[in-house]
Amino acid sequence: MTSYAKAHTNIALIKYWGKKDPQLMLPMNNSISLTLDAFYTETWVSFQKELTSDRFILNETVQDTKQSKKVVKFLNEARAISKTKLFAEVKSINHVPTAAGLASSASGMAALAGATSLALGLPLDDISLSRLARHGSGSATRSIYGGFSEWQKGSDDATSYAVPLKEDLSDWDLAMIFILINDQPKKISSTAGMAHTVETSIFYPGWLKAIDGDLKDVRQAISEKNFTLLGETAERNALRMHATMLGANPPFTYLAPGTLTALDIVQKLREQGILGYCTMDAGPNVKVLVEKANVKTFLDALSVTFPKENLVVAFPGRGIELKEK
Repeated sequence: MTSYAKAHTNIALIKYWGKKDPQLMLPMNNSISLTLDAFYTETWVSFQKELTSDRFILNETVQDTKQSKKVVKFLNEARAISKTKLFAEVKSINHVPTAAGLASSASGMAALAGATSLALGLPLDDISLSRLARHGSGSATRSIYGGFSEWQKGSDDATSYAVPLKEDLSDWDLAMIFILINDQPKKISSTAGMAHTVETSIFYPGWLKAIDGDLKDVRQAISEKNFTLLGETAERNALRMHATMLGANPPFTYLAPGTLTALDIVQKLREQGILGYCTMDAGPNVKVLVEKANVKTFLDALSVTFPKENLVVAFPGRGIELKEK
């Protein structure tokens, strides 16, 4: 049997930046995200007696040993849990530009965790899937759920996983506009950027000190459906995260000229009373949180500067889907 999983990307509104345990993928702080429908990964996993090594096929292209390293590492951990020695064939279709700051690892590793768990008979409850997905990518913990979820940093492997905050958003007309500044792989990976920031940035302690307040404000905003509080908190949190990189030694940034242009357009619309708020992950691309009623206004304003094909509208997405084929 071949097991199938589909998982969507999530965009963190309160960011995860920095690991306190790189081996267990334990984060320095809690994070809160919104799962979206526009970008997703589909993965098929089958463990086969005739295989002599793992085989990873991404977007219909067989990956070499280096490209498969992260997937094989994940499969080794899953094999250890299930006590099997069988190798696997993994096929993934990534409907997300890879390594461009659009959360491809979140959807990719969540889908891999789901399909692998189903194939091996491992627990399929949300917490178990979230914990297992964390071994592949920290942000993948949150792609198990639809809507809003919070990754609890925990203190060990058993206590670090995501939980849902509000999965059904049918009563809240939210949208997110992705501005694709650059879909090329990053020069500095998120993992490397995090480690360098934690080790050298003079601003990093201030980032951690402010996190609890940001988390509290976003939880309140979600509970009250307070769009302004949600957006203001998410934008300041993202800008603070990127500021920690400028305080590193040597400093670095993922932002590009187009990133700053997008921020300026959104700010000018806010000055006109049209509310939208920006967030950026480890990459130059900008995501604008808006209410559905204002999507067209933002698209019209952004398309003056950015190609229309580089503007993608997303809405709240569903949690992970699993099935056997």
